[in-house]
Amino acid sequence: MKNDILARRYAKALFVVGKEENSLDDFAETLQGFAELYATTPEVIDGLTNRIYPADVRIKVMQEIVKASGVSSIMSNFLNLLAEKNRSDVLPEITKSFQTMVDEERNICQGTVVSAAELSPALQAKTKETLEKITGKQVVLKAEIDPSIIGGIVAKVGDLVMDGSIKTQLEGLKESIKGSE
Repeated sequence: MKNDILARRYAKALFVVGKEENSLDDFAETLQGFAELYATTPEVIDGLTNRIYPADVRIKVMQEIVKASGVSSIMSNFLNLLAEKNRSDVLPEITKSFQTMVDEERNICQGTVVSAAELSPALQAKTKETLEKITGKQVVLKAEIDPSIIGGIVAKVGDLVMDGSIKTQLEGLKESIKGSE
């Protein structure tokens, strides 16, 4: 919870600057790249967050990563500030909060559709269209496959979940049979 609050604060500050500079897409892309690097490279996590290393060493690690990546001066300053304030561990949450702010600014929401088998492009388009009508926003839809749902689809957009899976229907039927006994 504390990290979410911190993440929103940092993301909001970067969002304001990004909007002024007309660089929201660049900032989002850079943050995503750094969050992926942070999440997939244990050495980076260790070098940026391990308290065994003195603060100046952790700052130097971030400076070298930033220098090697060739990001803009604003992003360079932002990422170095995170290291100086010992907030590098909040980078994934900052990235998520920043992307949410960018999506809200553009009236976009992220969604997923889960099915037992791969959906045809026509069905994906129809699902996307339906979700856009319901939410009133442009939906960026990501498809996932989960054979355990047996059939049907589960669509999620923000807090909205529409579960039309066979698995859920069978569980409901099972509960109703138990209740009538």
